[in-house]
This record gives sequence, structure tokens and C-alpha cells, in this order.
Amino acid sequence: AALLTLTRKRGAATYAQTLQNIPETQVTTLENGLRVASEESNQPTCTVGLWIEAGSRYEDAKTNGAGFFVEHMAFKGTKKRPGSAFEKEVESLGAHLNGYTSREQTAFYIKALSKDMPKVVELLSDLVQNCALEDSQVERERGIILQELKEMDSNLADVTFDYLHATAYQGTALAHTVEGTSENIKRLTRADLASYVDTYFKAPRMVLAAAGGISHKELVDAAKQHFSGMPVTSKEGSVPALTRCRFTGSEIRARDDALPLAHIALAVEGPGWADPDNVVLNVANAIIGRYDRTFGGGKNQSNRMAVLAAEHNLCHSFEPFNTSYSDTGLFGFQFVSDPLSVDDMMFCAQGEWMRLCTSTTESEVTRAKNYLRNAMVAQLDGTTRLCENIGSHLLHYGRRIPLEEWDARISAVDARMVRDVCSKYIYDKCPAIAAVGPIEQLLDYNRIRSAMYWIRL
Repeated sequence: AALLTLTRKRGAATYAQTLQNIPETQVTTLENGLRVASEESNQPTCTVGLWIEAGSRYEDAKTNGAGFFVEHMAFKGTKKRPGSAFEKEVESLGAHLNGYTSREQTAFYIKALSKDMPKVVELLSDLVQNCALEDSQVERERGIILQELKEMDSNLADVTFDYLHATAYQGTALAHTVEGTSENIKRLTRADLASYVDTYFKAPRMVLAAAGGISHKELVDAAKQHFSGMPVTSKEGSVPALTRCRFTGSEIRARDDALPLAHIALAVEGPGWADPDNVVLNVANAIIGRYDRTFGGGKNQSNRMAVLAAEHNLCHSFEPFNTSYSDTGLFGFQFVSDPLSVDDMMFCAQGEWMRLCTSTTESEVTRAKNYLRNAMVAQLDGTTRLCENIGSHLLHYGRRIPLEEWDARISAVDARMVRDVCSKYIYDKCPAIAAVGPIEQLLDYNRIRSAMYWIRL
């Protein structure tokens, strides 16, 4: 019994101790502009990845989908490791290779044993500098991507979110989907993909991030060995600056009464990544909470929207979001409901927004801040989430923001701040709306717009 008690005490750490004991993120910038960042720990494994300032926002109508295509091609061999040799070498290390493309960033990362870190850096260097882009592989992957696009069309939640971007940022690069259109995928050539790599896969646009049982000095040495020769600019010169993507209050409705459920998203323009209002808006979203019929608790859940949804059978699921980009964002909610519950669910959701603007209470804010703190500390679980956090932070903020600083920002939020910031972004603003499925009951846009304020006597 004494031994068990000792073990428990030794393994327990308070929240404050956890924040104070997080290792410092070390950052070194190479001569060519590549940023090398790492967080050392005693883990037997590490995750090393490249985060690149490239994505669908950097594409035009003709090249939309090129970044997603390149991501697929990156795993299909390099000039040094043709065909499947690259993946086989990763597997021989017992490592896991993955990657993704979003609207403003592209990432490739490998999780491996800490002792294999130098080899992982060499593999990542080969992947971004020597991608083969063989014609036969391009044609083979083209068919795979087209099939993937068909499968994506069946995910109505993602379709609705893409429609939301299309209407909110119509006529701008943020209106593009990450995957591109089927027409573009059929038309893109090897030369288009090579041009994309040559333009955006450059050292100043990259962060080499690592987390786990690694040495920062060894990481920097490996980076100098394999990335020092990487060009700073493309053959055509510097990349054009991002153009401002203006938000438009408008809607897209894709009615299909053959579908069983309605998928609806509503959003106002939110702040960019670096805006301090994001912390307050995240607290507001935590107050609203999320709901799914599979959740336990029913009417006894802590957030008001979940109680209403469970008590009155308003929806199958509900979730708020705060999606940020460099200079703008989408702050809103999306829900899935039966056709005859659409109007009631929209009424309750917009009513909750108005309540945030006018009558948020301190007890709600306290609960929401605790929820955010729990989610923040959960980022410490595993090297992959830490590595992604490091890479994304350096691209978005230019530095890694310590969890202690995030905690201080969260602690500073009170009910008045929530009411003021929500009023700034939500109250009497024109929303963007995207709706898919049996949406006959969704009210006219002007009626929805009129619910963005309250006439109070």
C-alpha cells in the first residue's frame, strides 16, 4: 500500500506544474531561411516534419488542386528512391509517414524512433527537393484522386463546409476547395506540378519541426547537411503576396429532398490567426459546446444548446467552429437535422448567439475556460501533435507560443469580454450560409439575417 501511494504521488502533477515543466521550443534559422524548431523530451520516439506555406489559397482557378496532387505524388518516389523505394525505406525503419494539404499550408511528417532522426531528416529532404513526378505515376495517381473526389462528395459535412467557403469568399482564392475540381485534376500536367513545387517548396517558406527524444543541435546539423543547398526563390523569382480575401454575406443552397438529413452551416467573418480576439471567440464556442445524439447525458449536459437539442430532438449533431486564416476567418456553427427540425434548430442556434452577445454569465465563462485548458494540455499527448503545433505556430505567428502564455490569455477572459467580442463579430452582421439536402424548411436569407439582432424594449 505504501509503495502504491508513493507511485501515485510521484506520477501526479498539478496543472500549474505541467505548464512550468514543458521544455522550451528552440528555434534556429539557417542561412537560406529554413527555420528549424524542436522541443526535446525523454520520449523513445520522435516526430519530424516539414510545414510549408503552400495550399489552395496560393492557386488560381486553373491550377486549383495542384497542391493536393503534389501531396499525393510526394509519396510515389523520388529521383534517388524511384517507385515504391521511398515508402519501403520508411517502413524499414518501422516509421509512419503522413501528410496533408489545407488552404494555407502543406505538411509532411514522419514518426520514428528517436535514434533514426538524422535518417528521417534526409528522407524529408529528398521528398521535397527531389520528387520524381514521373509521367506514368502522374497518370496513375490522377485516376486515384478522381475516385477520391467522388468519395468526398458523399461526405456532406465536408461538402457543406466547402460551399460555405465558396459563398463567403466568392471570387477569391479562399473559395477554392483544397482538392480542386475534377476538371482541373484531369487537365493538370506534370509541368504544372513541377512548377508548383519549384514556386512554393522553398526554404524561407518552410519550417522543419521536431518533437520527442531528439537533440536540437543534432537536428540543426542534419538540416544543414540536407537542406543547405535548397534554393531561396523559384526560377521566376519571389512568390506574389497573398491578396485580401473579402468576406461576403450570402448563401448557397443545394436542395435535394432525396437525402435523409439536412446539413447546414452558418458563419460570420472572424479574425485572422494572430488576432487576440480568437481566444475570446474560442471561449464563446466552448460555452455553446457541441452535441451528438450518441453522447451520454441527454438533458443533463452542461451547455444550454445540448440540453435544448436533446430535450426537443432538434438535431442529430451540432458543432461550432472558429476557422482562421492569415487575414480573415469563419466563425460559426454547423448542424445536421431532420427536414422538419431545420427551422427550430436555426432559431435556437441564432438565439444562443444573441445570448452570447447580451447575457453571457461568469459561471459559463469559467466552465468554458476549464474546457479550453483541458483541450490545451491534451496537446502534450504524443510527439505528433506537439510537432504539428510547433510547425503551425511558426508559420502562423512567427514563433511558438508557450502554453503558459495561452493559459494567461484564457485566464484574462471574463463575461464582459465575451459579450463585447461576440457583439463585434456577430451582432447585426450579414452571415454566410451553406445548406445541403432536404432544406425546404430553411427560411429565406432575409429572415435569417433579421435574427442576427434583437429588438429590445
